[in-house]
Amino acid sequence: MSKDYYDILNVSKNASESEIKAAYRKLAMKYHPDRNPNDKTAENKFKEVSEAYDILKDGQKRSAYDQFGHSAFTNSNSGQNQGFGGFSGGFSDIFEDMFGMGREQTKQGPSSGSDLRYDLSISLEQAFKGDQVEISLSLPAKCESCNGSGANKGSRPEACNQCGGYGKVRAQQGFFTIERTCPKCSGVGEIISNPCSSCRGQGRLNKNKKLSVNVPSGVDNGTRIRLAGEGEAGQRGADSGDLYIFIDIKTHKFFERDGKDIYIRVPVSTLDAILGCEIFVPCIDGKKAKLLVNSGTQTGTRLRMKGKGMPSLRGGSYGDQFVEIDLETPVNISKKQQDLIKEFINLGSEKNIPKTTKFNKNTI
Repeated sequence: MSKDYYDILNVSKNASESEIKAAYRKLAMKYHPDRNPNDKTAENKFKEVSEAYDILKDGQKRSAYDQFGHSAFTNSNSGQNQGFGGFSGGFSDIFEDMFGMGREQTKQGPSSGSDLRYDLSISLEQAFKGDQVEISLSLPAKCESCNGSGANKGSRPEACNQCGGYGKVRAQQGFFTIERTCPKCSGVGEIISNPCSSCRGQGRLNKNKKLSVNVPSGVDNGTRIRLAGEGEAGQRGADSGDLYIFIDIKTHKFFERDGKDIYIRVPVSTLDAILGCEIFVPCIDGKKAKLLVNSGTQTGTRLRMKGKGMPSLRGGSYGDQFVEIDLETPVNISKKQQDLIKEFINLGSEKNIPKTTKFNKNTI
């Protein structure tokens, strides 16, 4: 038994179009083959999610599914699932034709270009300051020879004489009228008798393209930047898709980021920590800031440097930088140093090492 499409998208049967679209995008991103290479389970899940969305995003298909379930999209003569493509006009077409309620056809036309994704890897410093980054990519772009029309200079596409330029044809089968994509023009609605020699009538060619991307200050992993109209070129002059830049921030040598806050682990000599000292800590802005380490500071102590973190993407505020103290015990000490340390120990008392004293009393 086929799984319920609403369950596949994890939405209720009363879900709005926007809720269905949001649920689909979330699941499609999760199970997309590019993110799950060689994962057959994810691939099947992606197909399942896409099939569910294809039905529920369309008002007519959804209505038919709500009323008839999966049987609405099954060819009862062959017993094979044909999808909705075999009845692309929707069940409303069938009932309208049966009762003489024909509707006006709308032209299908050339397909718009697809949206594309580009993963941009930047440094944490670039994310802090913002940057103008040039990227290079290969994608279908408008053919300059025919200006995207697909036809040679001096000629132009003509309306398909089989579908009348609508891209769809109807055939009567008993009581039913079935609407399908026109086989002659492949749904475009136009025929090119004299195709462009450069793009062979497609109106677009794969080209190497350079674009300048404005990376705003404060971006984080997963930040999405939209470049309108810079995606795949549409078929035969149709609108181009958009290009979405997804930000990926490289691992830093010293800093770790958590939202707007920055974390850094700084080694400090045990001897300096005994007496207390001032240290100079590197910050993400490229400068160093002075920090006071109090006498008796223990390893793991975390000190806050207010306003030294990452900027907000929307501006107006900065996070903090947190410095974790990592005490370093001196090594390679000389005989004289050993004697001085022993003398220091002999002069000490239990109050100098309260944790050690308490532990020994409770365990020995």
